[in-house]
Amino acid sequence: MANRADDAGTDVEIYRRPPTDTIHADTPTGAPEQLLALLDALGLERKTEATAGPVYVWHEVPDHLSEDEKKKVATRAIPSLLLAGYVVDIPEDLFDPAAYQEAVTDIRNRRSPADPPSGRPTPSPPSRAAPAARR
Repeated sequence: MANRADDAGTDVEIYRRPPTDTIHADTPTGAPEQLLALLDALGLERKTEATAGPVYVWHEVPDHLSEDEKKKVATRAIPSLLLAGYVVDIPEDLFDPAAYQEAVTDIRNRRSPADPPSGRPTPSPPSRAAPAARR
């Protein structure tokens, strides 16, 4: 079983798993529970498969959703992952710019007006043309 996050050197690799229409979010082998729990909280379903060797862990966008809703769930997860410091990759055909901006706005609105500015810039949308810096 291949792991795209291990192969790409990213923290989260979002892609459509052929030949299905399932949207996967792979994390590196041995990913921290904090990352896995964040993906859970962002609406992705955790899946595991135990083998004679390692236990494989990945996430999927819920399969009962429409195609547009699947893209929105995958895209809306990105700003929170970026703000948490993770490197994320998503292909353009799964990226929904409106859902991304909506998620960024939601994050901004959750901060109390009494909170001091975080000093963190608004996360830029991920781009395949300009890969994110590796840690």
